[in-house]
Amino acid sequence: MDKRLSSSVLLLGVTASAPALAQAPATADATVLAPIEVSAPRLSRELYATPAAISILDGEAIGQGQQRVRLDESLSRVPGVFLQNRDNFAQGQRIAIRGFGARAPFGVRGIVVRVDGIPYTLPDGQAALDAIDLDSAERIEVIRGPSSVLYGNAAGGVIDITTADGRSDPGSRVRVEAGSDGYQKLSLQNGGQNGEWSHHVSLSGLNVDGYREQSSTEKYLLNAKLRRELGSERALTAIVNLLENPRSEDPGALNAREVARGRDQAAPNSVALDAHQNVDQQVLGLQYEDLSAGPGELYVKGFYARRNFEQQLPYVGDSRLGYDRDYFGASGEYHQSIALGALPLDYIVGVDVARQQDDRFRNDVSAFGAVGEQVADEKQTATSTGVFAQGDLGLTDQLTLSLGARFDRVELKVDDRYFDDGDQSGDQTFNEWSGSAGLSYRYRPQHQAYINTGTAFETPTFAEFANPAGGGFNPAVEPQKSWNREVGLRGYVAPLALDYDLALFSVRVRDELVPLDEGGRTFYQNAGNTDRDGVELSLGWQFADAWRLDSALTLARYDFDEFQSGEARFDGNRIPGLAERTWISQLTWQGMGERFATLETQYVGDLLADNANEVEVESYWLVNLRVGDGWQLSEASNLSAYVGLRNLFDREYYDNTRLNGTFGRYFEPAPGRSVYAGVELAF
Repeated sequence: MDKRLSSSVLLLGVTASAPALAQAPATADATVLAPIEVSAPRLSRELYATPAAISILDGEAIGQGQQRVRLDESLSRVPGVFLQNRDNFAQGQRIAIRGFGARAPFGVRGIVVRVDGIPYTLPDGQAALDAIDLDSAERIEVIRGPSSVLYGNAAGGVIDITTADGRSDPGSRVRVEAGSDGYQKLSLQNGGQNGEWSHHVSLSGLNVDGYREQSSTEKYLLNAKLRRELGSERALTAIVNLLENPRSEDPGALNAREVARGRDQAAPNSVALDAHQNVDQQVLGLQYEDLSAGPGELYVKGFYARRNFEQQLPYVGDSRLGYDRDYFGASGEYHQSIALGALPLDYIVGVDVARQQDDRFRNDVSAFGAVGEQVADEKQTATSTGVFAQGDLGLTDQLTLSLGARFDRVELKVDDRYFDDGDQSGDQTFNEWSGSAGLSYRYRPQHQAYINTGTAFETPTFAEFANPAGGGFNPAVEPQKSWNREVGLRGYVAPLALDYDLALFSVRVRDELVPLDEGGRTFYQNAGNTDRDGVELSLGWQFADAWRLDSALTLARYDFDEFQSGEARFDGNRIPGLAERTWISQLTWQGMGERFATLETQYVGDLLADNANEVEVESYWLVNLRVGDGWQLSEASNLSAYVGLRNLFDREYYDNTRLNGTFGRYFEPAPGRSVYAGVELAF
């Protein structure tokens, strides 16, 4: 770490740990918080017994006064997580956790996303977020570090989302929202429990004209759960998720001269070629749990997803593409608590299998937008199989040792059915071992110190295996592998009503994958080795009955250690697309009933747009405000209303940065000041 970061780490370590060290003994604590359980690490346990950096967001953090359209609304307050591209629905939000995922030009790479136990990250390592229903989300857990032992390929971090099932949220809700740039949203929800049955259904429709030209979106989403209690601590849950996205336009990236002429314009090719996408997806899941399966607990899950996708990219050439995807898989886990000699051991063993089949095509498109002949027709198949085991051994009442291991086999295959340019078929198979070890010391009932280390791997996706020279898989591209080390403190200082979470991390990545833009199409290469070091701090302080302050700070360094591209060397350069300094704070006033006000400040440090570090994107501050109130209409009905203001001071900044963009097109300008308002009737 450089001197600036080392000083910051030391200062924050003293600041965060001092209150914990100075507090009175636990027996004098004025308040004892209810235990917080975490399940994203698969081996469910109390947060203060988990030797890893994990953040938890409840339903209020996800929904209070929010549009519930994009993950950044809630995840922005998680340290170590950096999000871009909230306004280009065709490209999707880009998420990075400690640098993993930063290379994605669209969608998500290098991060495992799960919703209700269904993996939204495919066997080849890519994920899409467009079908996540935040209206029904009641909990989000984020593992802020490599987790291949738990989830296999592309687990540089984990986002695990749980939606409502009707047991804790009976009744119906109707919500209507409208706002700037043609924003409109209608959502309907119904949930409840009747004897052994419970259900929750969420339906929403979204329309946005967009701040920039060529940026409108129309999307409809259904998320439903049906649960049946089978007695003897057994249950069966069915999940249905349907997405209909008839159109999301892509305004493309601008160069500096175009930005100066008008921030709300689209790239010329985006307009000329009508850059956009449409998506139709159906997901079905079935989950069985038996909490008394012999001496332990058994969980079996299966899913099937069908996705039809078509997109026009903003460049002339082979830019009309699409696929029909079948994606299915299953997992089984067995949890048990036993005694190993005189020591308690909680363990989990399990298996994950998944298969992805894409029938893909590409067509040439002329400068006038006319779709020409087909230039690609292939079937891509990815199969992943993983077996894993993880255990927590209680060495003492306060000290717990955690160990885990996993073996994964990932097979990628392309069957080429377009032979005008020769047979481009090929296949790749990867056999990977992952391991982790952690030690948790609970030195007070509500204070914990931990240390852990682990390895992770990430194969290139099918798109990243594309060969710029033509001809099947790019032989020069290999999986990247990482080694993560982490030290943390977390706890709750009862006299001050202060909770804290401090983590210091160091990640070494070998054969880092980075994008290379050639003529509008993105290819990939391995960048040698990279170093990622930093500190994450989050604080929550209930300093008065009605007032709370939440703050999340990240200070990091993301550097190329060794990287050569052609004749150019970038050793020591910063990894592009990552802000190394972020600071998000929320001051919330909670009045009587449902009356609230939240003032949010966001600082995002500067970042670089290219490997050569010649294009800098400046840092910026944003201020957002949300206010709301509620009224009891009857014993069984309630009306609430809220207003949100984003970018209160109308700052100019970039919502997204296209890495190593062609012809200087790096920049996607963000909207200025915008407003939205909503009314919800619950009955």
